[in-house]
Amino acid sequence: MRHAYLNGKKTHAFCSKEDLIRYITEKNKILIAINSEKILNEDLKLSEIINNNIGYPDGVGAVLALRRKGIRAVKIRGAELWLDIIDAYQQEKSFYLLGGTDEVIGKTVEKLKKDFPAIRIQGFRNGYFDKVQYAEIKEDIRIKKPDIVFVAMGSPKQEYIMSDLIQEHSALYMGLGGSFDLYCGKTKPVPEWWNKVFMWEGIYRCFLDNKNLPRWQKQIPVLRILYRIAFNRL
Repeated sequence: MRHAYLNGKKTHAFCSKEDLIRYITEKNKILIAINSEKILNEDLKLSEIINNNIGYPDGVGAVLALRRKGIRAVKIRGAELWLDIIDAYQQEKSFYLLGGTDEVIGKTVEKLKKDFPAIRIQGFRNGYFDKVQYAEIKEDIRIKKPDIVFVAMGSPKQEYIMSDLIQEHSALYMGLGGSFDLYCGKTKPVPEWWNKVFMWEGIYRCFLDNKNLPRWQKQIPVLRILYRIAFNRL
């Protein structure tokens, strides 16, 4: 398994989701989806978290940047990967979920129990809490000792939280962004044909919501990284 530093962020290249899942067996680290926005982010704290853990190419920018450096890589969608991890380990590991609204996390847990009858969910909580409630979450995780913790709160907030939680309880952590919303049906999935042909999910969602200027602005890092890849400036 090879890796490269993309603008200072260590990014691992995997040939498939299965390779990644085998690699993380018994590893107590943080799985971090690397996309154009994270690659171009100059936050030193975020870079340190990525470099001390397992960054994988979740976005087209990361895949192309790795290939530009001569490293074979495939795009691994975090929105699917966490479910594959559950499928692979539901018989032997326990899980904890953090993120989303009360409605979203409730529907997510309910659906997981239907889709994965053997799953052991040690606990779950919405992603809206104050300092006192966060201390309670940390204590809950410390007591229940889940093997895998999914945190769906958006980046870089979820990375900061996971880097703190792993100090309290050693486990495999994974940041999921909006994956709970997608899983429970609140957000519509990007068609598989689009992912196979273009790989650029963000632009598809922009077309669906073409009047949402902030959504279009979020795609600017992809354009910037394509320029930097072309001139080998990563």
